[in-house]
Amino acid sequence: MRFTRQTDYALRVLMFLGLRPAGELSTIREIADRYGISENHLMKVVHRLGQEGLIETVRGRQGGIRLAVAPERIPLGDTVRRFEEDMRIVECFDPATNTCAIAPVCALSGILHEALGGFMAVLDRYTLRDLLQPCGALARVLLPDGEPADSGARAR
Repeated sequence: MRFTRQTDYALRVLMFLGLRPAGELSTIREIADRYGISENHLMKVVHRLGQEGLIETVRGRQGGIRLAVAPERIPLGDTVRRFEEDMRIVECFDPATNTCAIAPVCALSGILHEALGGFMAVLDRYTLRDLLQPCGALARVLLPDGEPADSGARAR
């Protein structure tokens, strides 16, 4: 199983913003530069994160983006479900397009459903906050000044 680029980037944006002090704005350019990824792809992801209510966008010359929800209130499993358009890891997961000749008698489908359920169950046990703890090493890589926000300052 592989996440789409959109899901990968959404998690990265949330991690970056989670390291910032509450209320502090970041820009798409800043995030793209720190990760070495395309601003164009990030714009679409940021727009979607805003639609999902996970981040706030502030327009204008001094604008930017920031978390709209405290990191401990952003479950990873929920975030992945919001961004993954389809969790059909094999053809037979979609009855509308399934052409597999052995689907009615195949045990693999059930095993893969169970595996996917287990995968998502693990993600459901964690939140964005878990990705930020301990945040010192992550902050040194991602933030310009290398210092994470005070964990109490991020709570909303």
